[in-house]
Amino acid sequence: MSSGSAARSEPRSGRPRATSRDALERIALELFAEHGFEATTVEQIADRAGVSRRTFFRYFDTKADVLWSEFDAEVQTLHRLLAEAPAGQSLTEAVKQAVLTANHYGVDDVASLRARMEVVTNVPALNAASTMHYDSWAGALAEFAARRLGLQPDDLIPQAIGFSALGVCRAAFDQWVARRDADLISYLDQALSAWQTGFAGLEQ
Repeated sequence: MSSGSAARSEPRSGRPRATSRDALERIALELFAEHGFEATTVEQIADRAGVSRRTFFRYFDTKADVLWSEFDAEVQTLHRLLAEAPAGQSLTEAVKQAVLTANHYGVDDVASLRARMEVVTNVPALNAASTMHYDSWAGALAEFAARRLGLQPDDLIPQAIGFSALGVCRAAFDQWVARRDADLISYLDQALSAWQTGFAGLEQ
C-alpha cells in the first residue's frame, strides 16, 4: 500500500530519500512519540525523512492523515470487495470474508498500530474525529446490507449490521494489540464467526 513516485528533491544532510508512505508513517510516529502530535510539524517529519515538504504532501493531505490513511484505504477496499461479493453468498458471510480479506496485519505490525492508537486516544481532537472514520467503516457494510435487503443504508437493520460488525471487529483489534500472540486475522475470524451466529451456542 506504499507506492508512489520518487522524490525529485535532493536528500538533506546526506540521509537517504524516504519515498514510501510506510517510511513517512514510521518517521511521523517516531516524532509524535518524542514531541507529541500537536508539537510535531510536517516540516520536522519531512526533514527527518530527508525529503521536501512537497514530497510529504504527495502521500498525505494533512498530518492527521498519517494516522488514518491505512484505515481509510481499508474502507475503500471493503466497498470494492462487498460490491464483488457473489450473489449466492449470504450477507453475513460476505461481510466476514470482505473484512478478513481487507485486513493484512501480522504480529510485526502491532507496535506501529499501537503507537497510532495511542496518539489518537491521547489527543482529544483526534479522538473526537475518530468517530467519522469508524462511521465510514460501518457505513460501507450498511450500504451493502441495504442493497441486499432492498432497504436504505440509513434504515435500522443495515445500520445495525454495520455497527454491530464494527463493534466485534474493534473488540478483536483490541485483543490482538493487547496479546500480540497471533495475526489480527485470527481474532477477526473468531469474532465475526460469533457475530454471524448471533453468539449462539456460547453458553455452557
